[in-house]
Amino acid sequence: MRTFLRDIWRDRTSYLMVAPFAICFFIFIVLPVLGAIGLSFTTYNMVQAPKFVGLANYVTLFTEDDIFMTHVLPNTFTFALLVGPGGYILAFFLAWLIAQLPGKIRTVLSLALYTPSMASGVAMSAIWLVVFSGDRVGYLNSFLLGLGVINEPINWVHSEQWLMPVMVIVTLWGSMGVGFLAMMAGILNVDPQLYEAGRIDGVKNRLQEIYYITIPSVKPQMLFGAVMSIVNTLQAGAIGVTLSGQNPTPQYAGQLILNHIDDFAFQRFEMGYAAAISVVLLFIVYFSSKLAWALFGEREDA
Repeated sequence: MRTFLRDIWRDRTSYLMVAPFAICFFIFIVLPVLGAIGLSFTTYNMVQAPKFVGLANYVTLFTEDDIFMTHVLPNTFTFALLVGPGGYILAFFLAWLIAQLPGKIRTVLSLALYTPSMASGVAMSAIWLVVFSGDRVGYLNSFLLGLGVINEPINWVHSEQWLMPVMVIVTLWGSMGVGFLAMMAGILNVDPQLYEAGRIDGVKNRLQEIYYITIPSVKPQMLFGAVMSIVNTLQAGAIGVTLSGQNPTPQYAGQLILNHIDDFAFQRFEMGYAAAISVVLLFIVYFSSKLAWALFGEREDA
């Protein structure tokens, strides 16, 4: 213990510089996570004191909550598999494509692609609800009616069949965030001599350049993009509620884990049960991030 305190005192300047971040991380990340884990073992309605119930919330979640098992969990994984890898591949492809352009054009296109990721729910509603409006004046309905593809308007955001595809399209539109910028920065900083050496060693086309040179050279940026894609996808629960204007979404067609948490926490005030759902989401994010580390991290980091 004395040696430990001596080491801290010796490196006190470094610890002092790290202290603001460490304190904020502990207060705003560690404590809420520990609080959620603790509440998940209780029943708590925000009026009475929490009452310890052990694993009852988890047992109920996986054995009695039919909405969670038949709608929320399948919807979340379907949405994550479509938007996560889809948005990630799209971000890498667009980052590589834009990196081939001259400086000014590259800057303008990068800004144009990044800007939608900063759009709020209000902006999303203003843009996409006009496109997917359920009447004849909606842009998509008007276009399809004009082509004769459909005979009557489709209520896109209130349809059990179409709500999930609309959610995927809208989320992909806004998925070019910091992961996209990180990958493009990595691609722009690949040493040009590597491509020259590759051509000497037999690399014949751009596809081989990407596979053998670009991807191995930007693995750290791709790892960051993968983790951000996973986190952002699993946190995109508001999209279905924003588009449909309902929570739960119509026929639970767009109900994701975050919507289920909001439903129990802020409409039913069952905080203990909502905390149990949030802990399940935490483990999903954790294991998904570990998978990303295994795919893109260095062997010693995986």
